[in-house]
Amino acid sequence: MQLEIRPDPAEVGRARRWARSRLAGSGIEADEPLAETLILLVSELVTNAVVHTGRPAVLRLSLPGTDTEEATVRLEVTDRSDRAPVPRCVDGEATGGRGLALVDGLADRWGWSAEGAGKRIWCELDRCAQASGGTSACGGLAYKAV
Repeated sequence: MQLEIRPDPAEVGRARRWARSRLAGSGIEADEPLAETLILLVSELVTNAVVHTGRPAVLRLSLPGTDTEEATVRLEVTDRSDRAPVPRCVDGEATGGRGLALVDGLADRWGWSAEGAGKRIWCELDRCAQASGGTSACGGLAYKAV
């Protein structure tokens, strides 16, 4: 499933709403840490595409089917800029520049590749079954794959 994104900052909110609406049929509850992490990652990657390229983009989500305890959620944003994503070092006073650091810290895996005249930035979150003792072994917020 995919959503066309216009080069307008208001599209970030629309992308979040769209992603939330897609979670309902996937078996991922809206209040799960995985869902909250996914929505934050949608915000960051769509914001980067809109702000740093000024061009249209496409948001894609690959979600597991219902009743899936172990699965991978994949988020991709394809834009029409050939500029590579560059993580920035920012000081504590900066109001931006932390998007890719957040993606790196929250996603289990992420990367990018050239895509025609532009690029594709992707990230993945693993949805894992409950570990013994009732605690979650994965889900984006608890552990980051190394």
